[in-house]
Amino acid sequence: MLWSGVLLASAGATQAGIISRACIIANRSAASKELCQCIDRVAQSSLNKSERKKASKFFSDPHRAQVVRQSDRRSDEIFWKRYKAFGERADKTCNG
Repeated sequence: MLWSGVLLASAGATQAGIISRACIIANRSAASKELCQCIDRVAQSSLNKSERKKASKFFSDPHRAQVVRQSDRRSDEIFWKRYKAFGERADKTCNG
């Protein structure tokens, strides 16, 4: 999946969305500014604002994603299904 080791970029994102900023700040070696912006564009069309905010926290704390994925809460289950679909779409769109 896209999030495991693909996220970095330079710190010049002025109009970047929350996902792009989180991606840039995560400073992962396999990513680029363009990749982070692409992921953000997919997030804008796949997740609502609160979901993007929640997902952005996974960049700095990947364990948080695991906690949400394994949660018994119905709201986390619904979120995780949407997040997973977003990740698959971002992977296809942004990684060719």
